[in-house]
Amino acid sequence: MDRFPDDLREVAMVGAVLNRLGLRYALGGSMASSLLSIPRFTQDADLMIDPFPGREAELQEALGPDYYVSVTAMSEANRLRRSFNVINKTNGFKLDLFVRKDRPFDLAALERSAPITLPADPAQHITVLTAEDVIVLKLEWYRLGDEISEQQWRDVMGLLKVQGENIDLEYLRRAAGELGVVDLLERALEQAL
Repeated sequence: MDRFPDDLREVAMVGAVLNRLGLRYALGGSMASSLLSIPRFTQDADLMIDPFPGREAELQEALGPDYYVSVTAMSEANRLRRSFNVINKTNGFKLDLFVRKDRPFDLAALERSAPITLPADPAQHITVLTAEDVIVLKLEWYRLGDEISEQQWRDVMGLLKVQGENIDLEYLRRAAGELGVVDLLERALEQAL
């Protein structure tokens, strides 16, 4: 976990670029899970970002020469609502930017996200998905991975246990229903309680 504060600063720096360009984003995945529950090692950061077709070259230029990002990969990700990589050439840290899917859940998740201040640097902040949205997305990834990823399941368990009564169960169940993972959510809730 020694790198975790540095990785968060990296997310904050890329997030600041996205903010300057008016591109809404939020941290999700394992790094968000670690912030909201039990910290664990992760090798990259996952960001959900609004679509930005036609602005790919602008983002590449704004990131500057320290970052590798392919305009072609960004264009493809915008067109297909998939992901592309941003890699810091200096330290090798990788961010996977997932272009928001065209479904109500993803739009709501970005709207519900909130900024948090970095513990190691109060002047910097990053926008993070809510615990509920991270749980539902992790359950979706768990299902897409044939329900064999122990790490995805442990992240869900950690979020449910640490967040406890702060979890909005009504929203969580509705969102899980929207993504077709209600059965997994109910199993997770039963195990977490």
